[in-house]
Amino acid sequence: MTIHKEGRKLLFLMLVILTAINLATHQLMPGQETALNLILLGSIIIYLLVLQFFRNPTIALPDDESIVYAPADGKVVVIEESEEEEYLKKRCKQISIFMSPINVHVNRSPVSGFVEYFKYHPGKYLVAWHPKSSYENERTTMVIKQPNGGKLLVRQIAGAVARRIKNYVKEGGPVIQGGEFGFIKFGSRVDVFVPLDAEILVDINQKTKGGITPLAKLK
Repeated sequence: MTIHKEGRKLLFLMLVILTAINLATHQLMPGQETALNLILLGSIIIYLLVLQFFRNPTIALPDDESIVYAPADGKVVVIEESEEEEYLKKRCKQISIFMSPINVHVNRSPVSGFVEYFKYHPGKYLVAWHPKSSYENERTTMVIKQPNGGKLLVRQIAGAVARRIKNYVKEGGPVIQGGEFGFIKFGSRVDVFVPLDAEILVDINQKTKGGITPLAKLK
């Protein structure tokens, strides 16, 4: 288990600030052991909560071009047919995963291939499970073309708390199944659009692990 690069600076600053607060309270409140211990305990809890958010577990990368793996840790909140209007311009099966603040927030590529299309969209910060969040919230859209010519679309969506999406891919660049392609801070959602003939392998409310849980099997 490592700490994600997106959190290292924040965690260092938090450590400095919380340490300074505790040292200052010891100077200002001598002898008040109960209050000082409560401040110390609160500092430790706050730091551990933020620390766990930026954890970055190591996984064994999958290698099966017929399987679409979960792009994120979280819970499946949508499985439905929908019209993908931005790039694919056709009906697809949409699988959406909600990432709560306690989930790992590393985003992993569901398949291998190269990035045929990528675009960042500024937008609102509706709660991530809101039906309009897919096209009104701040988001990124990435289309991956597999070696066999198949295409699927992955969309990172910022939520009411998440205010920063990070994506590390470029159009024309490669992605590896299970490999990291982005990160979303503090609660969010990831949508995956697969072909209509794909066999869905998950259920509503099922928990997922990025790069580990199979979402769908491609024909």
